[in-house]
Amino acid sequence: MTINKLLFLFSLWIMAVSFKPSGDVVLENERKTFYFATDKQQLESLIRKTYEWVENKNSNQDFDPIENKKGDKYVGLNLNMHKKRLEELKKTNFFSQQFLDNYNKIALKLDANLKSKKIEWLVGEMPPFGSDSNAWCNCQDNPEQYWKTMKIKDLKIDNNKASFKWIWSWEGEYKVTAVKENGVWKISYLEGFDFEEFTQIY
Repeated sequence: MTINKLLFLFSLWIMAVSFKPSGDVVLENERKTFYFATDKQQLESLIRKTYEWVENKNSNQDFDPIENKKGDKYVGLNLNMHKKRLEELKKTNFFSQQFLDNYNKIALKLDANLKSKKIEWLVGEMPPFGSDSNAWCNCQDNPEQYWKTMKIKDLKIDNNKASFKWIWSWEGEYKVTAVKENGVWKISYLEGFDFEEFTQIY
């Protein structure tokens, strides 16, 4: 038997062994099809879910102040409400421990400054710290359902740490960092809650 015949018979054998009905191939392909989101997709999804929560489920109880007996000045923060707020943020599963620690540090600093009269905050007036915009977006207005079209840019990833900016349909961008905890990306820093800038006295 010539080498050509041997090769031909071997090829026929390979085809017979590897042949499967088309239905089985489809099912096998379906069983083996997996979708792995990239880090960018995961981070974009995190930001969109976070801001959907901010707009629809957020209690908006950031640094709730308490008044003096006259009702004309704020003399501290409601720390009981603050503890509940921390729990609310933690339960979302969007924020890392680093973010929660920084948020708590801001509250304690503001409370101390009010109690020591280092800052004076009159009832009905803007606070003498932070900015006159919403810390969650550094904005006073926003597009409708903006979280659905939010995108991230300037993404940099180093091991389990990421930094980027989010943008929406009009001007402005917002700095964010995230860390991966147990394989899940969580927000570790939001520009509007920068400790030094938020607690700066005006």
